[in-house]
Amino acid sequence: MPELPRLESRFVQQSESAVFGSLQRRGTIQLAKGGRIRVAYTTGLLVVSDGSSLIQYDPAARTAQRFNLHSAAADMPLLNILLDLKALGSAYRVTAMGQDRVKLEPKKKGLPVVELEGRAGYLHSVAWSDPTGAKQVLELKDPHAPAAAFPASVFTFQAPPGTRWLGAK
Repeated sequence: MPELPRLESRFVQQSESAVFGSLQRRGTIQLAKGGRIRVAYTTGLLVVSDGSSLIQYDPAARTAQRFNLHSAAADMPLLNILLDLKALGSAYRVTAMGQDRVKLEPKKKGLPVVELEGRAGYLHSVAWSDPTGAKQVLELKDPHAPAAAFPASVFTFQAPPGTRWLGAK
């Protein structure tokens, strides 16, 4: 799966756990080089990164959290699937599992085994089990590289009035 200057897709995130049963979320994802990310769930939950800060905003609770992007990637190496595929090598051993399928086996204790599948040169799905044992699958429905660059505003978060910041802003 080649690194692209930008990527856009609708997605479905499925979770299957003994406690919560089967859950499904939908949304859109936009990525651009330099760690710029926008994940917008149809429920309103929003994750935005401008390349240095990662912000999670929950409109239902009217709360936001800001994290240093590079610290977040160090704490959650799976984030590098979206940020920098080359950086995955520091935390995972990569094993080819056949055409367009790769298994990431953790080098460090506490990280999940991850399976990646591609189609037509694009990442199509990511599957792993989270720390609670819930099976997670993120499926990109129509990944493509838009011809034009995204406007800078796509990767900028403006907190709505009344937003409560959790932790250090």
